[in-house]
Amino acid sequence: MINLQERFAKALHGASRAWRQAMDRRLRHLGLSQAGWMTLAIAAKSDPAPSQSELADKLGVEGATMVAMVDRLVKAGLVQRETSSTDRRVKRVILTSAGAESYAKLKVQATQLLQEMLHDIDANELLRATELLERLQKSIDGA
Repeated sequence: MINLQERFAKALHGASRAWRQAMDRRLRHLGLSQAGWMTLAIAAKSDPAPSQSELADKLGVEGATMVAMVDRLVKAGLVQRETSSTDRRVKRVILTSAGAESYAKLKVQATQLLQEMLHDIDANELLRATELLERLQKSIDGA
């Protein structure tokens, strides 16, 4: 019999994977992979614009992987690289107008998907689950 901690870990992993897969299906028509839409979302929400290494850190990928992702997004016209004014070695990733438009579409789709997924979840239950996940993340980040 599986213990509660193992059950929690399995549920957490499964829910995360299912969320990414649902978003991939929802965003397929935009031509973005999970890594692509996550990169756009982080770049759009960051102020100042994130560096490639900051994006890699936030997405939990290697620097070379992020460089390849940014290369694809640059080629698609969704982002551009800009040299940092304080360190020429640092490249900031900035959304283009096409990238901002894609992000706006992405955000609408993500909001709709969240509403569909959570429509029958009680608000208090959702709050407790959210607080638990935030505490768990804080504990992991502090470890």
